[in-house]
Amino acid sequence: MNVTEPEKIKVVEAFDKGADHFDHDPLEHLRRISRETIEHMQLQPGARVLDCACGTGHSALVAARRVGPKGRVFGVDLSQGLLELAREKARTLGLANIEFRYGDMEKLDEPPASYDAVVCVLGAFFVPNMTGLIAKFWQLVKPGGELAITTWGPDLYEPVYNGVWWPSVRAERPDLYMAFNPWDRVNQVDSLRAVLAESGVHEVDIDPVQGRQKLETPEDWWTIMMGIGARWTIEKLGPEAAERVHAANMTWIRERRVTEVTTNSLYAVARKPV
Repeated sequence: MNVTEPEKIKVVEAFDKGADHFDHDPLEHLRRISRETIEHMQLQPGARVLDCACGTGHSALVAARRVGPKGRVFGVDLSQGLLELAREKARTLGLANIEFRYGDMEKLDEPPASYDAVVCVLGAFFVPNMTGLIAKFWQLVKPGGELAITTWGPDLYEPVYNGVWWPSVRAERPDLYMAFNPWDRVNQVDSLRAVLAESGVHEVDIDPVQGRQKLETPEDWWTIMMGIGARWTIEKLGPEAAERVHAANMTWIRERRVTEVTTNSLYAVARKPV
């Protein structure tokens, strides 16, 4: 399958590159949020689960343990780099009830009501037609099944993200500066609920949770940026400009003695009427 849409190419490039940092300790908040997504659900032994934008399997692996050997979990992602890490984890853990597939979550060729649960952690907002994507997910859920959509909450990675990251990028390459992030569309309870309702998902519980990621050293911040979608921006900066941005970020964090960043999240879970 060839990815041709510019936005998807950008995401794939970012996370294929970022695979070398994605599972490092400063990104532990991604594991926590994925685990908490599954904890918000009521997955039962024997359930069939689809995890879209599964990454390195943070949520899929937790779901596989929850549904047990009689259940089945399928993880789908466009990043081959992340999928290889996910498959290796499943092998190491000896989980035979999980399968990771390369695929586009917008183009899933599955019949309606194929799954007891569909999960998407920190991935739906990367798709321009988010309502269409979520509507497709909802179609795939069996009556009585669950849909879980997790997004970033407000103030992501503050105070560093808007305090120095984007200003330092803008100083080097104004063309790479982003005043609006994809998750800004759904980083409030009301805006997320509105998107879900427009997608046909009306009865939904949304739990806003405040989170923090500790920075043991200023370099932990750069590890986060190297492991997420910001990696695309770092690559586009080029080595010399990227090093100047890196230096500016390290100086800013040290001078202000920043030891943590916000990682707020919204957990939305809907159960399909029987």
